[in-house]
Amino acid sequence: MSELCEQLPFGFARRFGVLLEHDGDALRLALRSDAPLTALAEARRVCGRALPFQIVGADEYASRLAAAYREGRSAVEQVAQGLDEELDLLSLVDQVPQTADLLEQQGDAPIIRLINALLGEAVREHASDVHLETFEQYLSVRMRVDGQLREMLRPKRELATLLVSRIKVMARLDIAEKRVPQDGRMALRLAGHEVDVRVSTLPSAHGERVVLRLLDKQAGRLDLHRLGMPDDILAALRHLLGKPHGIVLVTGPTGSGKTTSLYAALSSLNDQTRNILTVEDPIEYHLPGVGQMPVNPKVDMTFARGLRAILRQDPDVVMVGEIRDRETAEIAVQASLTGHLVLSTLHTNSAAGAVTRLVDMGVDAYLLASSLVGVLAQRLLRTLCPHCKVSYLADAAACQRLGLDTSTPHTLFKASGCEQCQHG
Repeated sequence: MSELCEQLPFGFARRFGVLLEHDGDALRLALRSDAPLTALAEARRVCGRALPFQIVGADEYASRLAAAYREGRSAVEQVAQGLDEELDLLSLVDQVPQTADLLEQQGDAPIIRLINALLGEAVREHASDVHLETFEQYLSVRMRVDGQLREMLRPKRELATLLVSRIKVMARLDIAEKRVPQDGRMALRLAGHEVDVRVSTLPSAHGERVVLRLLDKQAGRLDLHRLGMPDDILAALRHLLGKPHGIVLVTGPTGSGKTTSLYAALSSLNDQTRNILTVEDPIEYHLPGVGQMPVNPKVDMTFARGLRAILRQDPDVVMVGEIRDRETAEIAVQASLTGHLVLSTLHTNSAAGAVTRLVDMGVDAYLLASSLVGVLAQRLLRTLCPHCKVSYLADAAACQRLGLDTSTPHTLFKASGCEQCQHG
């Protein structure tokens, strides 16, 4: 596909709505339904022949565009191998344009293309995090997919400073300060995907370590029935969401899908009959019809202050991104006792632990008894690769563990590993 991308660059395809793609052994043009015919003529001129074309809708065109210009593993490795040791360090840390789509920057410095390729592959693989770790002899770049870290590549050790400096510039961090941890954020566009990235740097014995937490705003499963909950748990959650007031908490460790579950819950409640307001750090998905407020510590806009302001906006449903302190917890309790349904998350390992955690924060037990209507504790399970999973007949012990009838045979599936799932 790379030779097609060279003939019609990403910027041209996105701007003018015409894309060159394979049709079996032949080539054809995909024309977005709202694209002018002059774009078709220009694409044919660039390609040097009158190729056939197919008109597609805007959504279908966006999907084809993203698929055609993704940076795969081979592209990442090729770019990494193409970097030489004579690069000018200062020239590689110029500011990336804030409004540009990174995939349009293919002609820029090689280090930028490497970072673009790394982030592009991470988004394509639905990675939650990217780790850049500097060791004595090598630099390791890994991504976390389905809860497990996979190594993406090992570029030359000398590239560590370049990669870290570029990322720090993009996240508006101090590139000269390498002695203390730093935290920042950046908003990117990758092949039409809006991606929020939280950046954390940490000094180590052999250089700075960087962790990028990725949030693809177009990748969320925001329907309750698509979250994979058992039917009885889903029914219980819907029952809790149907209550007119009270606190509903979602608990679990970091990265267990708590916020996604809350967004799905808000989506199920989002109709014209309710005023739904949120205070979040940060706003991870934009929900039409929901008033969303970001936390901003620079102007003292905390969860507690935001929650107080929200309660003066006549809300029916309030979502607080996280209950972190006593003040926020007490305001949430008072809000629930005055007729509001309050949804939030808490970092505990069990549903029962949420009660003791709130008591430890200083919330009176009798107030919790009146306000807390339910707690959902959750974890994420890895899914089997659809390309390589294999079936087998479960033995009696496996059926017993799963609560299945042991008198009849049951077909289950297990992983085998393939290129699609990186043998995971």
